[in-house]
Amino acid sequence: MFAAELGDAVRWGEAAAVFVSYCAASSAAYLVNDLRDAEDDRLHPVKRYRPIARGELQPEHALVLAAVLAAGALAIAAALGFASLLLLLAFVALQLGYSLGLKRIVFVDVVVIAGLFVIRATAGAAAVDVPISGWLLVCTALLALFLGLAKRRGELVLVHADVTPGRQALAGYSLRLVDVLLNSVAAATAAAYAVYAVAAHTAWMALTVPFVVVGLGRYLFLVHRHDLGEEPEHVLLSDRVILGAVAGWAIVSAVVLALT
Repeated sequence: MFAAELGDAVRWGEAAAVFVSYCAASSAAYLVNDLRDAEDDRLHPVKRYRPIARGELQPEHALVLAAVLAAGALAIAAALGFASLLLLLAFVALQLGYSLGLKRIVFVDVVVIAGLFVIRATAGAAAVDVPISGWLLVCTALLALFLGLAKRRGELVLVHADVTPGRQALAGYSLRLVDVLLNSVAAATAAAYAVYAVAAHTAWMALTVPFVVVGLGRYLFLVHRHDLGEEPEHVLLSDRVILGAVAGWAIVSAVVLALT
């Protein structure tokens, strides 16, 4: 959309292919991660329902499935070009590094999560062969960092309530510190998006900034007032205000880009 290539059927096909590729690669990484964390997941109020933790998926079957998914992801990426293949290899390597140890290091864990989303955004642009703004990558990194910190806050709340044992990295976090970081990253995300919208496109894109501010503000409200955030996908897909902000942003962005 931002590259004004919505009418290119070939690029739509490439975008769909790289989407499938990263879904498969992410799923393979999550299978490996869940295998390693199965014992801890069984003690968690939500994660204990994961297939491996519940015993519904046997470890050997999970490994085979992970290998098949990873191979399929690499094959699709290779078909999209050398740059796409390199980016997917970097993504898989970073995912494995996260599962094997990086997720236990304070702050490194959330920075790695942000890095994975930056690779995704870069891979999307590489697959459809369009330039990508550095500001868009900054926005992606900050938004992912924001969601990662909100997730850690949700986990801290559960640990303090003795509902679940905490992951190793949580020992280095505190609610006060995470709250300060969350507020700072939210402000930085809104500012970075405002610069990106105007500098990379047109002044009319400033009309989309309020939607971003509302979405971030609503998420912060839910995190602070209702202690949500441990499952960001649940918050993002169930809150009507956030869904409305995303829909409004998409509509206004499309209209502005079409008219300018």
